Amino acid sequence: MSLVPAKRALVDVHFERRQMLKEIALTGIKPTGTPHIGNYLGMVKPALELIDNYQALYFIADYHALTTVKDRKALNLLIYDIAAAWLALGLNPDKVFFFRQSEIPEVFEFTWILACFTSKGLLNRAHAYKAAVEANTDAGKPPDTEINAGLFNYPVLMAADILVYGSHVVPVGLDQKQHVEIVQDIAAVVNSTYGNVLTIPKPFNP
Repeated sequence: MSLVPAKRALVDVHFERRQMLKEIALTGIKPTGTPHIGNYLGMVKPALELIDNYQALYFIADYHALTTVKDRKALNLLIYDIAAAWLALGLNPDKVFFFRQSEIPEVFEFTWILACFTSKGLLNRAHAYKAAVEANTDAGKPPDTEINAGLFNYPVLMAADILVYGSHVVPVGLDQKQHVEIVQDIAAVVNSTYGNVLTIPKPFNP
């Protein structure tokens, strides 16, 4: 499912940024569950309101979903369901960029580059990884039982998602603020090496 042509999305974002001088707001949508009213009130409605003040980008994080969803048919169904839900709830693709993460190969190339600037200690502190380790420890299992490298490296892919578009703000809940803080840390390391080449994003709590 091609929500917008991948290359056009990447190029047009930078073109419109130059023309409109609007800051970029990026919203990632992970397709790992059926949308419900809580999603609308807590995420969808506030994210759609960003259109008024920002150049808004919305993407379906299908590669992020691979950390937990391995069945191809199930994942494709979840992707279609979440896309249909956001469109039905008011997302207008004529006014924003709406695309699949997997359509932008530069994101995955950039992930490797960022990984080379990311300390293992930083990833050790990520909430999702720590929670999985603690759950295993509490169950009397070895700490890394059934924890895949995708989950461990999840914050690096998230950083690539955010930084590749020069995003200024990322809407997150208070419990997800750490995600953006990790991105800030990674970007700061890159900037300290090459100069201010990356935009440091800020968390936005609707």
